[in-house]
Amino acid sequence: MRKLVDLKKQSKKAQKAFYAARRGSWNGVDPVSRIVPNGKAYSRAKAKAAAMRDL
Repeated sequence: MRKLVDLKKQSKKAQKAFYAARRGSWNGVDPVSRIVPNGKAYSRAKAKAAAMRDL
């Protein structure tokens, strides 16, 4: 039977392995690219596109 050892009393290597096993994967998704732009903020590209539509 395996003894249960408190995580804080385990070696750094064992702690790292424990947390790595629990950590999930992004599956190739870049979290930085998932930020929703602020709708109230001024956007030069949006203003330029609106100006080009009005021509």
